[in-house]
Amino acid sequence: MTITWHPGSWNDCPAGQQPSWPEADFYNETLHELGTKPPLVFAGEARRLTSHLGRVANGEAFVLQAGDCAESFDLSSADAIRDKLKVILQMAVVLQYSAGLPVVKIGRIAGQFAKPRSSGTETRDGATLPSFRGHIVNDINFEESSRKPDPNRLLQAYNTSAATLNLLRAFTRGGYADLRQVHEWNQEFVASSPAGKRYEILATGIEKALNFMTACGFDTDDAAMRQVELYTSHEALLLGYEQALTRQDSITGDWYDCSAHMLWIGERTRELDGAHVEFLRGVHNPIGSKIGPSTSPGDALDLCNALNPDKVPGRLTLISRMGAGKVGEHLPAILEAVSAAGHPVVWQCDPMHGNTYATESGIKTRDFDVIMTEVREYFEIHRATGTWPGGVHCELTGDTVTECVGGSDALAADQLGERYETMCDPRLNGRQSLDLAFGVAELLSGFR
Repeated sequence: MTITWHPGSWNDCPAGQQPSWPEADFYNETLHELGTKPPLVFAGEARRLTSHLGRVANGEAFVLQAGDCAESFDLSSADAIRDKLKVILQMAVVLQYSAGLPVVKIGRIAGQFAKPRSSGTETRDGATLPSFRGHIVNDINFEESSRKPDPNRLLQAYNTSAATLNLLRAFTRGGYADLRQVHEWNQEFVASSPAGKRYEILATGIEKALNFMTACGFDTDDAAMRQVELYTSHEALLLGYEQALTRQDSITGDWYDCSAHMLWIGERTRELDGAHVEFLRGVHNPIGSKIGPSTSPGDALDLCNALNPDKVPGRLTLISRMGAGKVGEHLPAILEAVSAAGHPVVWQCDPMHGNTYATESGIKTRDFDVIMTEVREYFEIHRATGTWPGGVHCELTGDTVTECVGGSDALAADQLGERYETMCDPRLNGRQSLDLAFGVAELLSGFR
């Protein structure tokens, strides 16, 4: 790239998936106000996450990245945030206890408010309106006033993210994440499920291990037992918002996007000469890029060279979202090319986005068995190529939704309407999330 990077250099590149803000002056005033706000996260936290992800890149840890498809301003209550955190903690405990590896925990939370769309407009009953682009832009109601992009929502996204982060820090550092709470994390609806029963057995094993350690004189009141590190992430889609929250670190002089610890580029916006690659190449956060079946080995190498030219371990995560049955066709050559070039990439599997389909009644869903098929294929390919299957990236909620079919409870297609609440893509509920965690844990323990 020939552009000299600065936080606004992306403006000189083609930028996809940006809303058509109706009032340019108001929009720019809003961005200026955002630029005066305190950072949501800090450079030192982002550097620490890069260090942890460096261990993943070296095959010494595993990463779990999980959370909402698109966060809602209306569903950011303390209970909803707690329940989402609870599922992530449960999944991490299953993975860590079963595989005997540190698990880096990253939430799709406190900022995942924007969504890319395949079309800029939506038509219903002859009426055409702007597409819903997430609560940071407009509202899901199909009305002209609701679908109009509103810069005020950028400030609301910041404030909601700040409140969410506040609560997450309190939960993860104030005792809620204490390993001795593993039984308490088992929500009632999960405890009654097959996965929940497996979890209870695992939790009892952890409890006995902690009691044994205490009897042997080990300090189980250590902070490592009582606290967890949970990092935040979202797709860096709205570049004006991201630029407004970018700050220069007073210690290193480097630039960090302080809207989240980790940012990623989506499959629709990873053009090498595009604005999203241009922006993220210059911030020092750990970053990721989705790679789908259209990604060639050359494309992947170009992304590595653009986003992590210094080959810093943990800096770049490539998130495979191929779709079940396509992993073996597309991923091996990418793994081999990137590895041969010496790029210390964190490899991650997103088994959700390549496996979405509509039922006969038109409901968008995903099949749990197909999701697990992609995960198994992903692990098999890594074993064959001698690379480390560093993590999974999934969309889930702590609520008892009915959005994905299958799982140990065998949720059927005719049950999807019972609690179908997503604003965009279907998410795993708590039971299905634990099913996924146990499935991945078995693959991971057998991999080592």
